[in-house]
Amino acid sequence: MKYERLTQEQFKEMHKEFINFLASQSITKEEWEDIKTHKPQVAEDELDVFSDLVWEGVLNKVNYLEHFSPQQLFLFEFTDQHINLIGIKIENEAVDINTKEGFQWLRDNLLNDDIQIYTSTKALSEDRNKDIFALIKQGAHITKGKLYQYFNAMVEK
Repeated sequence: MKYERLTQEQFKEMHKEFINFLASQSITKEEWEDIKTHKPQVAEDELDVFSDLVWEGVLNKVNYLEHFSPQQLFLFEFTDQHINLIGIKIENEAVDINTKEGFQWLRDNLLNDDIQIYTSTKALSEDRNKDIFALIKQGAHITKGKLYQYFNAMVEK
């Protein structure tokens, strides 16, 4: 398995897609029930293959990730060849940017000496999606990139 198996909740949400996946392999509902009962390892393998297909589809579309912690914000942009990072570090431990108030403090105090903004670029590995998945596993969330674009415009000035 390349990524990780979908959760029960995710499988429930993707029930129709899973049925289509089985149908694409000419597996009927009755055959699936038989496989689950008599060949549980084959059933497990099918769940893993489907999970990887879903993850590949999602990861192929990712262009931006964000990762928040109380005093740090990591904004990632993915191009075909690079991961671009904008990192923001708050030196004031009284500020928690995970809260609405803390994030507002960040917005209001961008030029404050307690805020460090830095950028970095790194080449993607041969497996772009695996790079993205590793960041998601560390707590990053897929976004549309509005925060990245906002801070990128500010950093470029």
